Amino acid sequence: MRKNFSYLFLFLFSSTLTAEIIPEEAYVLGVHPYVTAKELLKRFTPLIDYLTNKLEQPVVLRVAKDYASHIKLVGENKVDIAYMGPVPYVKLVKKYGYKPLLAKIQVKGKSTFQGAIIIAENSPIKTITDLRGKGFAFGSPNSTMSHFVPRFVLWQFGITTSQLNHYKFIKNHENVVWGVLLGEFEAGAVKKDVFNQYAQTGIKILTLTPPIAVHVFVATQNFPVEKLDKLRTLFLNINTHSQAKTILTSIKKSITGMAEVKDEDYDELRNILETVANLAPINK
Repeated sequence: MRKNFSYLFLFLFSSTLTAEIIPEEAYVLGVHPYVTAKELLKRFTPLIDYLTNKLEQPVVLRVAKDYASHIKLVGENKVDIAYMGPVPYVKLVKKYGYKPLLAKIQVKGKSTFQGAIIIAENSPIKTITDLRGKGFAFGSPNSTMSHFVPRFVLWQFGITTSQLNHYKFIKNHENVVWGVLLGEFEAGAVKKDVFNQYAQTGIKILTLTPPIAVHVFVATQNFPVEKLDKLRTLFLNINTHSQAKTILTSIKKSITGMAEVKDEDYDELRNILETVANLAPINK
């Protein structure tokens, strides 16, 4: 049976996934494409094996072609279970309404994460207001901690992108670090974890962002209502399972557990996204 499941997973990744391909009795776990499909298969297989065993029905993986497609698939109940980042989750609820929440991840024991606005270690900049007229590096336009949240922080201190000397989206957090280190930008925004990785290279934190709720697992209206409580319990019980470390760290090395979640956990992020959406458009 295990060989059949493995073959099915690989087939899904190499083909367009249609309703005809999925076994009728299978549950579909939807994931956004934050790494390659092959890598996602590797990362989520321990969780899939755990759920398949406990639910006594096969669970298969569906990787959306992009983030927007993932939100649409979950919103239209084309998957049964989904793993979602905080921003996609907020966008999902705004467009499609509430979905049954299962659990949120814990990273190093916490269910929130923070970003950092960084500057060079020898920079004369002392406060956020000193960034007016300076260069600023963002990561991806869709990034929580490398765009939306730090842009909100700048706005709180009265700084809009039009008041920066220049700014640019340079794809990822690592590029932001190097942009600041090489002097192309006076400041930039990264996840705190990324800063910690590069803390000894010549950068320092100017300010930390507000803490934001982390990734979440949700169910859709396609999942049987009578089994929702069982599914939620299965996610929360991963913490005490004999293979907990393998299941969790396979998804992401820093994940240490699952925690109860409620929609209000994402209200801070909602406020930030709404504020940023009302600011003047920027060049991406």
